[in-house]
Amino acid sequence: MHNYPWGHEKPYNDFSSFFKNNFNERIQKIAVDAGFTCPNRNGAKGRGGCTYCNNYTFNPFYCSPSKTISKQLKEGIAFFAEKYKTQKYLAYFQAYSNTYADLETLKKHYSEALSVEGIIGLVIATRPDCVNEQILDYLQKLAETYYIVLEYGIESCNNETLKNINRGHTFEESVNTLELSAGRSIHIGVHYIIGLPGDTREDNLSHAIILSELPFETLKLHQLQIIKGTRMAKQYTDNSDMFNLFTADEYIDFVVRFSELLNPQIIIERFISESPADLLIAPKWGGLKNFEIVSKIIKKFHELNTWQGRIY
Repeated sequence: MHNYPWGHEKPYNDFSSFFKNNFNERIQKIAVDAGFTCPNRNGAKGRGGCTYCNNYTFNPFYCSPSKTISKQLKEGIAFFAEKYKTQKYLAYFQAYSNTYADLETLKKHYSEALSVEGIIGLVIATRPDCVNEQILDYLQKLAETYYIVLEYGIESCNNETLKNINRGHTFEESVNTLELSAGRSIHIGVHYIIGLPGDTREDNLSHAIILSELPFETLKLHQLQIIKGTRMAKQYTDNSDMFNLFTADEYIDFVVRFSELLNPQIIIERFISESPADLLIAPKWGGLKNFEIVSKIIKKFHELNTWQGRIY
């Protein structure tokens, strides 16, 4: 058995082991839609949002801005309480950009979530251009009492790619925000999409090296998926040649190569994203579930006798 630097037997620095080390009970995220928008949706920087984005791919049934935050959380807790006993919860502000409001509005939303029994912290998904020092100072104060996570959608390290997907911010803005967020008691996560049009496979591998030098704790990787109801779906219909989508086997091989280049201190929270079958146009991987793909990725690490950060 290889003696990995993260102290467990998986060939990558995995999130579930990290979480178990931090908490002595099961922690479940409960998604919340607080009715936020994005600057590339409301006209501040653009219209239509990111070309790949359809928020229905991850909003569960209890999650709707027509309900109060408290009601969404209580319904989510009731749903998970039937599956698992004796656990605590994190309120996951997931839909759109969840710091895109004035500070008083943010305080109101976050305080309401933290007032719900069983909620021990917040996970806040947002964009690098939607935070400032004032917001970070407030979250740092909250982090003295609660478990606070900020997840930034970086998506690519290539400005041309970011422009083409209507992201509305640059990679330099991502770097600046990560540096502004670092050194606080806030847990910082990053989202990155593998296979965006404009990013070659070699680009993606070079981005693993770039990401490795940035100050964040956890990484969520997503394979590019074409989702119904998005501008990218129309692009795919009109000109599928602009896309170079992965087969399941190609992605498993590639993500192992990507991980070899990745700083071993970075905790990999997710290797793939899983969208509802009725919304997914491509790539279709024969109904393989998230856990099945992860199992194949671990098997591939072992077959190649390699691990995260081996050539970092």
